[in-house]
Amino acid sequence: MSCSKVVRDDAKRTLDSAEAVLEDLSGQYFITDVSANLTNKKFARDADGVIQRAQNAGVKKIIVSGTNIQSSKEALRLTRIFPDYVYCAAGIHPNEAKFWDEDVESSLREILSNPECVAVGQCGLDYTKKLSEPVEQKDVLSKQLNIATELKMPILICEREAHDDLVEILKNNIHNLPEIVIHSFCGKVNELKTYLSLGCYIGLTGSIWKDKSEDGLKKILEDQMVPLDRLLLESDSPYMYPNTRASHILPSIKETLTDKSLSFLHRYCTFQRNEPCSLPVTIELIAAYYKTKPDEVALQTTFCAMKLFGLN
Repeated sequence: MSCSKVVRDDAKRTLDSAEAVLEDLSGQYFITDVSANLTNKKFARDADGVIQRAQNAGVKKIIVSGTNIQSSKEALRLTRIFPDYVYCAAGIHPNEAKFWDEDVESSLREILSNPECVAVGQCGLDYTKKLSEPVEQKDVLSKQLNIATELKMPILICEREAHDDLVEILKNNIHNLPEIVIHSFCGKVNELKTYLSLGCYIGLTGSIWKDKSEDGLKKILEDQMVPLDRLLLESDSPYMYPNTRASHILPSIKETLTDKSLSFLHRYCTFQRNEPCSLPVTIELIAAYYKTKPDEVALQTTFCAMKLFGLN
């Protein structure tokens, strides 16, 4: 049998499986949350409930990301408690860059060696607080890029007020880059275009409900600038609460939100503590702008995540 025949047969089986999944959803979306901070102390007492609500809302997989060694270890522990549902990413957030040393790198590599750990991150550049000096942040990001490339793992990169420096680092390593996810993208149109030109995936969160600017997320959604095969969904819980009551959102968009999705948001999530079960309203907002069905957005972004992170 030829290789092309095998590939076509595999593709057909994948398509048949996808159609079977849709038939079994019974009105429920098929969602993957690629970054949730479930090691945050706000979830210390009811992680089981958070996971159950996420499952009820149609979230099929969650990647819990770490920001330092301790939270990365806790994220790994959650993968053992919720096997084949929770996965983890391990990394050193830019705010923690000043603590990097050989022991940190050794511990990070040990966590990344576990099969449940599917990505490096969160890491990146954050110049808003400068809890670590920019030179420290850039050095630690470069080290984690090298680790991700060596281990052939995707990397979750957050960027806040550091676009030019991040792009310079990526371009300097353009021939030796891992797969990159721009975590919780909140930038402008020109920044998005640059990231896409570098082959990055774009993670969107509930922050898309907040933007009022003429050249930010609102414009990006209106013009459908992120291809669905480059789009990933993140709750970024407990942050990035989707404010569906925002006055600048058009009534025609709000009317597309379903009672079921709104009930998960309003019953279980607050500005102080967002949960993964809020993702359906964000999917419905994206679908409204993209003039497509929400289950199509959910399914395409989930298949994108499963392929990128190698999820079961």
